[in-house]
Amino acid sequence: MEENVSQKEKEKAEEEMIEQAFQELLNDYLATKHRKRVEIITKAFNFANQAHKGIKRRSGEPYIMHPIAVAKIVCNEIGLGSTSICSALLHDVVEDTVYTEEQLAEIFGKEVALLVDGVTKLTQLSWSADKVEMQAENLRKMFLAMAKDIRVIIIKLADRLHNMRTLQYMRPEKQKEKARETIEIYSPLADRLGISKIKIELDDLALRYLEPNVYKE
Repeated sequence: MEENVSQKEKEKAEEEMIEQAFQELLNDYLATKHRKRVEIITKAFNFANQAHKGIKRRSGEPYIMHPIAVAKIVCNEIGLGSTSICSALLHDVVEDTVYTEEQLAEIFGKEVALLVDGVTKLTQLSWSADKVEMQAENLRKMFLAMAKDIRVIIIKLADRLHNMRTLQYMRPEKQKEKARETIEIYSPLADRLGISKIKIELDDLALRYLEPNVYKE
């Protein structure tokens, strides 16, 4: 009985945390100069929240906290509007749940579905530490070629930035792999797109795991 009560309290606390995080996103969006499309953003959040329900991140947080964080980066740190915010909220739905690009297109329109599909395809590109320079350059070219809409890459950069901010929850070998990938592929992409603030933070976060002593100095 006590266990059931404790579980319900935990679920309620998580729901409140999720709702607060989404409300913060909405408040940030409403403070921008973009035309206010709150209804579609709320619809995207509700859809993603339901799709990822019961799934946890390695940190123990509900999975939906990650898409919300990515949407916040897209909104606050990059300054994109409602279409990109919706796509950020939905960016893992096709890859990680039963929903398809076609279903997203029916519900949210082709533009959002194409952005989500583009981010999904970029996520699925394989990266190897072998022949790092050539491999990284090839992948950068593939990123640029695959992204029919530059917002695909920007959302992917926001996704990587949040993953790097929470990298402490991954295994040490995975930390180094992600850090190397970040410094070889994602940081130069941010640099090419002129998003210097994100490029600097990605370099900084990667260095923390690749060269911890240098980072401390």
